[in-house]
Amino acid sequence: MNDIQGKVVAITGASSGIGEATALRLAGEGAKLVLGARRTDRLEALVAKIRDQGGEAVFQALDVTRRDDVEAFVRFAVDTHGRLDVLVNNAGLMPLSRMADGKVDEWDRMVDVNIKGVLYGIAAALPVMNAQGNGHIVNVSSIAGRQVFPTAAVYCATKFAVHALSEGLRMETDTVRVTVVAPGATASELSNTISDPAMKREVDEVFRKDLLPADAIARAISYAIAQPADVDVNEIVVRPTAQAY
Repeated sequence: MNDIQGKVVAITGASSGIGEATALRLAGEGAKLVLGARRTDRLEALVAKIRDQGGEAVFQALDVTRRDDVEAFVRFAVDTHGRLDVLVNNAGLMPLSRMADGKVDEWDRMVDVNIKGVLYGIAAALPVMNAQGNGHIVNVSSIAGRQVFPTAAVYCATKFAVHALSEGLRMETDTVRVTVVAPGATASELSNTISDPAMKREVDEVFRKDLLPADAIARAISYAIAQPADVDVNEIVVRPTAQAY
């Protein structure tokens, strides 16, 4: 089964981690990739790697906190390929901190990237997909969207929001498929956004000692996309076998 060949797939946060792994996997399965992130040097290298392996990919600079950037990114995909089959809203931040620390600027940034970035993606892609009569929006959330952890209250809140937005969108449309993917501890740069060195060390040593490779999440995303058009995989939770929570 492969309903991926030839699909136009746009991925946000594609310069590393889950986004990069998803781009590599989908390119190998015949998708036409449109990659976005702020670090264009990494995107350029990723596109070159995909092309060297016989895949098809282009990139554009993208800051998901800017609505006009996201609109331009979707427009770039449509201008390049004439359509947009899948949008993977993957960009995310995880600067964990205790509520009492009052790191409001970090809270704002998480809301801007983790919630508003997803909303901007939906707002830009949905009219295109509705006009086509089909499409697929994949939102990368977290197990933190299903359970609250100390030091992660705001991060969890943003990921709970992604689950709620995904389910609400699913209920409102009968033409666009909606999938939310909730990774457990996964190899990525997420913990690098934690500004307290002691907390970062604790998170890495305790909560991120058993990590999935990013390609494990890429495989889950590929599975959802590859289903026939009348099959909508709504939610996938992927944890390391050793992870209890």
